[in-house]
Amino acid sequence: MTDHVFALADAAATERLGAALAARCRAGDVLAVWGDLGAGKTVLARAFVRARTGDPEEEVPSPTFTLVQSYDGADGVPVFHYDLYRLECSDDVWELDLEDALADGVTVIEWPERLGALLPEDRLDVRLEHASPGEDADGRRAIVTPHGAWGTRQGKSACHVA
Repeated sequence: MTDHVFALADAAATERLGAALAARCRAGDVLAVWGDLGAGKTVLARAFVRARTGDPEEEVPSPTFTLVQSYDGADGVPVFHYDLYRLECSDDVWELDLEDALADGVTVIEWPERLGALLPEDRLDVRLEHASPGEDADGRRAIVTPHGAWGTRQGKSACHVA
């Protein structure tokens, strides 16, 4: 699949990317958000959730300790926000109703590498990286890669969000 790279000058740019990706999701879609601590995963996930709920003021706490938060989507499709940083074993994710989320909702997953082989094949990966030396010190880069069904979508590309 083809990677799409976006320069993100600040948190607002990361939020715009999250909202744009949310607009392209439908029931059963998975957004896997990769990156080091402080790369902007939660900023992107919060904007994604707010866009899906249609409420820019929606309180979107990080599910670092609860591991999952769910929301009512504006279109009737539930939104599930997973933060798997504290997940000890990938099989533990089934206790968090991942199967239902994947079947019925739109799911955004921070720290998707914790799922190992359980990571869905049909997903959109967003890898957030800190700016390279010589680039904007506060900036980030997003590398968006479609997998499975995401790569075969008709009409608007899932990745052309700028």
